[in-house]
Amino acid sequence: MVHGGKLKRVVGASGVVVLLAALLALYVADRAGAGPKSCQQHRADARERAAVVTGAGTPVLVIGDSWSVGLGQDDLRRSWAADLSGEVHVAGFSGSGFSAHASRCGRVSFADRAPTALSARPQLVVVEGGLNDHDQPDAAIERGFHDLMASLAGHHVVVVGPADAPSRSDSVPRVDALLAELCEEYGVPYVATSDLDLAYLGDRLHLTEGGHREFGAAVAQRIADLEPARPAVLRR
Repeated sequence: MVHGGKLKRVVGASGVVVLLAALLALYVADRAGAGPKSCQQHRADARERAAVVTGAGTPVLVIGDSWSVGLGQDDLRRSWAADLSGEVHVAGFSGSGFSAHASRCGRVSFADRAPTALSARPQLVVVEGGLNDHDQPDAAIERGFHDLMASLAGHHVVVVGPADAPSRSDSVPRVDALLAELCEEYGVPYVATSDLDLAYLGDRLHLTEGGHREFGAAVAQRIADLEPARPAVLRR
């Protein structure tokens, strides 16, 4: 039998855990928004993550969204991208995607940011995203993909598709299939991740620290299992 005082302490402790989880979810959701303050924070986070280079060896550039930035983590350097082999540079921006209007923070799509990001002189470019394209029409995603491939022409490219985040699960199959089709069309290797069972924060969109480790390990292995990446050369 649990003593009344002890029961109150247990219930109280559980309440604190639930409250902290809820506050964390609200904090991440606020930072992931698209208001002026959120966009300013996204830019600050992007600069902070870009300043961190992990690993050594062949230069690798990751162009991605909040998952690459590490939104929701105490240390942005622990985003999944740090698990990739090589000297990893990250050009991430929370809320961005393949389509021009995935984000409301201006010209921050993958294609918009690629030319500047290539200053890292990578031998491999890993493009990660798709979750923020969940409400964008196929035509917008296709245009953004075309513009991105034009910017990355001549570089070795791998595209990493969206995982099945619970809050956007309904849209993942469509975006995943479309990206796979576009990669086939442009001759770019595609790494699907929608089969992964990952750990998410309370917002059901962003990864926990453990989720980042799981995602990073899986992506790194799947890239290693690919045939040597081929240059992204437009076929049109």
